[in-house]
Formats: sequence, C-alpha cells, structure tokens
Amino acid sequence: MDQTCLIKKFILSCSFILSLLPAWTQRDSSFFRRVQDDSLSSAMNMDAVYNRPFLALGKSPVAVGGYLEGNYQYAVEDGVSEGHQLEARRLTLFISSSVGRRMKFLSEIEFEEGGREINIEFAALDVEFHPLLNLRSGIVMNPIGAFNQNHDGPKWEFVDRPYSATQMLPATWSNAGFGLFGKYYQKQWMFAYECYLTGGFDQSIIENEENKTFLPAAKQNPHRFEEISSGRPLLNGKIATRHKKIGEIALSYMRGIYNTFEADGLVVDQARRLDVLAIDYQRQFPKWHTQITAEWAWIQVDIPDTYTQQFGGKQQGGYLDIVQPIYRKAIGSWSNPSINLACRLEYVDWNNETFRETGGKIGDELWSIMPGISFRPNPQSVFRLNYRYRQQKDLLGNPPALMAAVLFGFSCYF
Repeated sequence: MDQTCLIKKFILSCSFILSLLPAWTQRDSSFFRRVQDDSLSSAMNMDAVYNRPFLALGKSPVAVGGYLEGNYQYAVEDGVSEGHQLEARRLTLFISSSVGRRMKFLSEIEFEEGGREINIEFAALDVEFHPLLNLRSGIVMNPIGAFNQNHDGPKWEFVDRPYSATQMLPATWSNAGFGLFGKYYQKQWMFAYECYLTGGFDQSIIENEENKTFLPAAKQNPHRFEEISSGRPLLNGKIATRHKKIGEIALSYMRGIYNTFEADGLVVDQARRLDVLAIDYQRQFPKWHTQITAEWAWIQVDIPDTYTQQFGGKQQGGYLDIVQPIYRKAIGSWSNPSINLACRLEYVDWNNETFRETGGKIGDELWSIMPGISFRPNPQSVFRLNYRYRQQKDLLGNPPALMAAVLFGFSCYF
C-alpha cells in the first residue's frame, strides 16, 4: 500500500468517526487541574496527559509538575539472587502552557536510572476547533491499550509496570506525528476517539539482543523522531466509551511497515507489516470503591521466511488489576488517606505458534501473580508493598524458571 493511499484512508477514517457523532456540545475547558481522588469517575484514559497536578507560576501561562519514583527489591530466581537492590527508578517533569486561545502545549520529560536515560515522552501542541475535532502535533503518545497513555507511577498500586505493557508492547511508546481527537457527551455516556499518523517501528523488533520478536527494542532507536525507517507512517487509532455505572471500554489498533524495503528508489525487500490490536477496560464500583483495570493485546508481525521459529509472528498478553480500599478515614493530619489491598494477574506469550516439524506448542511465555498492599496519605502519593510469584517457560517449553520477589516502593506527584 503506497503512502498516498494510507493517508487517504486516515482522512476517511477520521471523517467517518466524526459523522457518527452528533455536533456541538460543551466540555470542561479548564486546563490546569488537580488529580482527584476518584479520577476515573470524571475522566477517560485519553485525558491522562492533562489529568495531572500542575503548579501555576503566578500569572504566567506556564505551569509545571512531575513525579518521583523509587523502590527496593529482593528477588530469587531458581535459587539464585542478586541480593538487596535499591533503585532510583525515574523522575518525570511536566511543563504545560496555554499558548493562546484554544491552544495548549504540554511536554513530559523522563529521567530514568539516575539520569542515565533521558526521554521526551510527550511534547505536543493541541489546537481545539470543536469538542469533536482537535488537532495534536509533535511528539505524540501512541494510544495503544490503556497503560501507554495512563502510565504515571502515582496512579498505580504496584511497584513494577505490567509485563505485557513493557516486555511485549513498548511502554510509553511515543513518536513524532500528528492527528485528530475528540469527545462527545450524552447524558451519562462519554464517547471519544483518537487517530494519528506517526513514526513507527523498525527492523530492530526482529534484530535485537533478546533474539526474538520484541517490539520494545524499537524504543532504543534514537533516530525514530527524525525519520521513519520504512518511509511509511504508522497508523494508530482508538475509540472508547464510558458510562458511570458500566466503566470505560476501548479498542485501539496500530498498523504499519517496519522494515526498510526500498533504498535509493530500488525495492530491496518485501514490505513487511506489523499489526497490534488491544482492548482495555476500567471500572470503579461506587459502593465498595473497588477498582478493576484490564488490558489484552494481540500482535501480528510478518517474519521473513529466512528467520528461525524462535521469532514469533503472533504474540498476545495482558493483565488484570484489582484494587480494594480497606480503610478511608483520617489518620492524624492526613484528612484523606486510604489503605488498599491489590492484586495483579499477568500473562504474556511472545510466540503464540506451533513448531512446523512436530505441531507442538512453542513456549517463550510467562505468567505472574502479584498481591500487595498500599498506603496513600493523599491521592497524589502512594507507598506500596508487593510480592511477586512468576513462572517463565523457554522456547522449548522446558520446566519453567521460578521467581519470587518482594518489592517496596513509593511514587509521588509534586
């Protein structure tokens, strides 16, 4: 498919989405706001980029914010341990500004591992023409699943991010690009869409140190904000709906060419496609304040015939989080604290295929369970204690490697 055809499909898709939604409606135009205790009841995942606490600088249109995250870990895998570990995991800074009428700018810069890695995760200008028609351009956070957009540490009761979001999908996956997004309100219903053309993946997803199909490897390409390896943009879209009594459910999709198949106008390889489909769901039950977050994704990659079967053409995985507050009364000078029980169930299959010679199932999969308890002195800060038990099988499906770990950490907006 040539680039002109892809762009035409992108424009037609946006037009189709807009034609399904009624016209003018009002929405909250406030730009700087604090994260609320029950943020899920008033916002969708696509709002996560702005649903953060900011500190305005006097009468300046600029506001700043961010969060800090650190943790302790002791893990044992098959009887072997690296001992006690302390990690200054990440420091993230937000800078936002109201550039002009109906124009907003926001950037998110993350410092990881004590500053050894510095990443611009988001830096985009939003122009609002209509609640259903807004333009976003710059470094865009690709909307695939729920976690990629709503990944801030203080919002989660778990020290580690989900395996499916970090080791199968590339967590905090962002690229240079542009697109449209919008929302529509109808009584207790909210409908939203996003549709972008951005930079995409490259050959590293099948040529990497993991020696398997590994989408997160593309994040290591420092040139992905400057050029597209294949010369074809990545098409990424999401539609979501939310109801106060039902929760939020969303479907997202990415599609693009990942390999360099042309050089100096000559075709040197077959254009190889990558497709990602994800579904996510969130709900908070008002009576018990129980919160459920779930996400599942399927990946399909066109692998060259010359590659061995350890490179999976199909992958799938996801997670389920259950969080139950057990104490929500004042403690000393803390007027709005909470103590929560939590549990995460995870599964990832990096090679959801069978051996051609035997028909047997290819391994390379894991499952994990992680119960925990957390204390929130306020909605913007969390201290969390987790225990992880994990089983991981190799390519041949040998008896799994067993891992157990104790994790303690904190995360706090500032």
